[in-house]
Amino acid sequence: MTQYKIVFLDIDGTVLRPDDIIEESTKKAIADVQDKGLEVLLATGRPLHEISHIAKELNIHSYIGYNGAYAVYKGKDVLKKPMDTNIVQQFLSIAKDQGNEVVMYTNEKNLFTALEESNVKNFIDKFHMKKNEIYSNKYLDSILGMTLIKLNENDPSLYEKEEDIHLSRVNVKGLTNNYDVIRDTVNKGIAVKAVLDLLEINRENAIAFGDGMNDKEMLSYVGEGFAMGNADPSLLKYAKHQTSKVTDSGIYNGLKSLGLLDH
Repeated sequence: MTQYKIVFLDIDGTVLRPDDIIEESTKKAIADVQDKGLEVLLATGRPLHEISHIAKELNIHSYIGYNGAYAVYKGKDVLKKPMDTNIVQQFLSIAKDQGNEVVMYTNEKNLFTALEESNVKNFIDKFHMKKNEIYSNKYLDSILGMTLIKLNENDPSLYEKEEDIHLSRVNVKGLTNNYDVIRDTVNKGIAVKAVLDLLEINRENAIAFGDGMNDKEMLSYVGEGFAMGNADPSLLKYAKHQTSKVTDSGIYNGLKSLGLLDH
């Protein structure tokens, strides 16, 4: 009987290759550990209403979304933490002054400051986002996460003046100068802890894979944290292991190294 009980998987650059394909080796590895009784969850910066097709393809039914602001285990809410409304308004004001664009996520919609701007269109296309609207203040209390688009070199420091908040560059090929807004008290690591507490699983028995700086809290919290071969170099110090690239069976090779795959 394996000591491991649960696996958390980032999506972009971890499960999904840059061409949006899931490798057959990844599908096999996930199915094999599920057959062994391990829980498998997706843990993503994406809004949960945009990942159902990926979850279905992998037969996964539990998720962490919005970089840890919302976690669902088999249809049951584990945690849900909207952003402070003052922070949302402050960041919208900075974005307007600097000519940045913003996308905010509720549990149902993606709310943009603009829809026709070229960088926004590229962002929408890259993530195949469907439920898009222009932001209105009526949604202010429902914002679970935020991504800043089209930042200039010195812009991140303007946002990071806020205590307990840092920016994490979106680590996706074809996207530049886009940053997820991460709260120190709301991130993938905090959400992983909430799921483990619910299921009464020790962190030493948990595994996680990721490639971006929004994965650092998750990888450092679990017993077996894997940075992908294509990971942001700054992520490596937070991971116990480094596996191969997303285009070279990274998840499969990582799980195999723990003795979880038979061949």
